[in-house]
Amino acid sequence: MLKQRLIHPEILDALAGAGHGSQVLITDGNYPAATKLGENAALVYLNLAPGKPTVTEVLETLLTAIPVEDAAVMVPDEGPEPPIFQEFRNLMPGAPLTEFSRFEFYEEASSPDTCLLIVTGEQRIYANLLLTIGVVMP
Repeated sequence: MLKQRLIHPEILDALAGAGHGSQVLITDGNYPAATKLGENAALVYLNLAPGKPTVTEVLETLLTAIPVEDAAVMVPDEGPEPPIFQEFRNLMPGAPLTEFSRFEFYEEASSPDTCLLIVTGEQRIYANLLLTIGVVMP
């Protein structure tokens, strides 16, 4: 048994093979994972029940294992910014939030650089987050 916070074997395996510039996608329960999976991405379903776990719970745990240099979100065509974006900023104060429209986000998230796609039970809309892994400094 591992003593660190992140103990999921498939997620650990995907992150162990990732490096600077690799991307990790955490999605809400509405994300079309089966049809938008990148060619190099491992797919992990964590959606246990509606709302369980949330994207932010998964993010909090991932942040104990990887550095993040950038994060991208899918923005609605109109209306106010989804409230979850501020939660992302609060959890990653040093990482800018890059904004993409829905189809731009799908394209970015399914690129060959995406090494891991984690599907959650998140029910809040626009709760998809594409992380770019940073550098581990000596």
